[in-house]
Amino acid sequence: MEIRLYFQMLRRGWWIVALTTLVAVATALGISYFATPEYTAMARFIVSPSGTLTTGSEVTNALDTLNNQSTMATYTEIILSGRIHNDTLALMGLPADGLKNYTTAASVLSNSNIIELSVTGPDPLMAAKIANTMGDETVSFTSRLNQVFSVEILDRAIPPVIPTSPKPLLSAGLAIVLGLFIGVIFAILNEQLGLSFEAFRQRLHFDEITGVYNSRYFTQLVEEELKQSSEGLLSIGIIELSGLRDLVETLPFVSLQRVFQQVITTLRNELRGNDVVGRWNDISFIVMLPNTRGRAAQGIFERIYQALLPSIMLDQLDANLDLDPHIGGAELSSDISLQEFFEKANSALQRAQRDRENPIYVWEIKNPFWVDETVDE
Repeated sequence: MEIRLYFQMLRRGWWIVALTTLVAVATALGISYFATPEYTAMARFIVSPSGTLTTGSEVTNALDTLNNQSTMATYTEIILSGRIHNDTLALMGLPADGLKNYTTAASVLSNSNIIELSVTGPDPLMAAKIANTMGDETVSFTSRLNQVFSVEILDRAIPPVIPTSPKPLLSAGLAIVLGLFIGVIFAILNEQLGLSFEAFRQRLHFDEITGVYNSRYFTQLVEEELKQSSEGLLSIGIIELSGLRDLVETLPFVSLQRVFQQVITTLRNELRGNDVVGRWNDISFIVMLPNTRGRAAQGIFERIYQALLPSIMLDQLDANLDLDPHIGGAELSSDISLQEFFEKANSALQRAQRDRENPIYVWEIKNPFWVDETVDE
């Protein structure tokens, strides 16, 4: 399941993988283009018992000594020693820093008494000349050192034709692999960060206690609904739970949350699929009824009122809670602004709170019997 999820992430973020790979390849080729070519010249030397040894036992002892790794390591260090280095400079007529652009390395080939010397630098002719000069000086120096072993040139260095670096094709291949790897990581991270941001953004839209839309986002949804609705037909209703007015600050959080969840369940059961529920304030909820006139909204609000009328049993407190609902609604009219629209619903709620006989009021622009008491005052 997780593997399929990652494949979906990569499918959506394919452009990140492609872009990262393209950048990696372009960078590698650019570095290869501007880099100075380096050439490696190689020479090989063989260390063997000296021809001056006369008896078989002397030759046998010499061969046994050659099998000792320290012997071959000694000759390797001689080749790379400062003395050979200085003698090479003198023979080639170079200053003290004449080999600063060249690197030398020597190693013993596996299971052999052959030493391989490599010289790497920008000039292939110069690299080969340095290797051969160092080899000649090593042979000359070791011949004077002792008569047990002799160092002879096995293969002289020849000027290389193909540079050892840069290698554009190899660099491009490695860049493709690295670019794909980094691109996959970036694509997954981008997806994860996007999900985290979306989850954070969604949290800003919802009330933390009830889980329904908060008042600010609810207002935004009403604005969006008006933009999408061609007829501008819309009603809203504010449902106040007056029975919670003195309890919302004192009830245990668990009890309060359970009450709100029952209220939300009731509202959703009585509303239609495209209706929207939000929390308006501490003790009020608000609903949006798209494509609904005031008279139709009145019938929906009456059903909600009847559903909220029964007492709620609070098990933790072993007591019954009367929600005492009041509902004020309004039908949108082209003659009023959005702010006035909400004010009309709030005015209707205030009227419902004062009228003990009629706890539901809906403001309609065409209702000749409506009296806006907030205006009268």
